[in-house]
Amino acid sequence: MTPDDISISVETNRDYFNRSTRSLKEENSAFVPAPGLYTAASVVAHVAQTVDWFFSGAFAEAGFDLDFEKMDQDVRGCTSLEEARTWFNEATDRAKAATAEHTAEEWAAPIPPGPIMGGLPRFAIVSALTDHTAHHRGALTIYARLLGLVPPMPYMET
Repeated sequence: MTPDDISISVETNRDYFNRSTRSLKEENSAFVPAPGLYTAASVVAHVAQTVDWFFSGAFAEAGFDLDFEKMDQDVRGCTSLEEARTWFNEATDRAKAATAEHTAEEWAAPIPPGPIMGGLPRFAIVSALTDHTAHHRGALTIYARLLGLVPPMPYMET
């Protein structure tokens, strides 16, 4: 997988996520379908955080940050969909910049040993990121439907 391939995948991931979640508005930020779950804003923040997490972890000597409690606190502290969407778009921009900073050979090199994708080629984060984001697109589609909204088709403008 070349850096250009990775960049295209990251941008497609952004497009699908933004399109499929755009029916959610700022006034829906605090919506939560059940106690203890993430709010709509926190889900988007979690997706944003995970973009940064994948791209930093793939090249960190120690591998991926495993302080999940702190990460959970950070996303639960996000109370605005606008803020969360900004975070997501900025994280995607950072991911695209990081993509261009490394050669195809560096992307093919293994992720440091560890419990998260250890030993896999670094470019494996792309499919993991896509799967993770798709999972949360689906969850946010349910949030939107519970609010009486109609989420758009993620794969094209209709």
